[in-house]
Amino acid sequence: MSHKHPAQPVIITIARDFGAEGHEIGKMLSLELGIPLYDNELLVRSSLRTGDAIDQMAAYDEQLADEFMAFLPDRVDARSASDRLFASMSQVILDLAATKSCIIEGRLSDYLLRNNPHHIAVLVTAPLADRVEIVRAKRGLSKKDGKKLVKRRQKAREAFYKRYSGGKWKMTDGKDLVVNRAKLGRQGCVDVIAAAYRFKCAEAAGE
Repeated sequence: MSHKHPAQPVIITIARDFGAEGHEIGKMLSLELGIPLYDNELLVRSSLRTGDAIDQMAAYDEQLADEFMAFLPDRVDARSASDRLFASMSQVILDLAATKSCIIEGRLSDYLLRNNPHHIAVLVTAPLADRVEIVRAKRGLSKKDGKKLVKRRQKAREAFYKRYSGGKWKMTDGKDLVVNRAKLGRQGCVDVIAAAYRFKCAEAAGE
């Protein structure tokens, strides 16, 4: 379906419950809509261009940063490196949203763009049992280890939101769309989000 080119960039942000395949859905959506996907790695790389050393990437990684924050509060060096990188990444996200239609995955992008009228905030979710099974099957884990991993990584993502929004924003807050990957499948989630994007593009083009 063709639509008029929007006068303003339309931005989709995707928050993902761990194991719900939000990243895979983002990649499929990027192909479907013909707009770029900025995932964790690309955002970190873009932010590092602003001057932080490449070895600080580890201090910021979603899997590690929140463990530092939660269990090593005296690690001021890890905190400050992480904070600097978050500040530069926030600027990258705001700059992207001002220049081109795109999909931005994670990294509190939904919170950073909460006041942008051309922003569609999406949460990709699925019941815990389904997410455990997806992760278990992909990684060849036992059900017990799969559940442990999903819970740990989910807790880290939620802690990331709490820390960098100053406790003002939860992963479930402010969403325009919540899509259940277990019920709709990956393609069904893509179809729902794509429909919202096309509507927003038509609306933006008419302004």
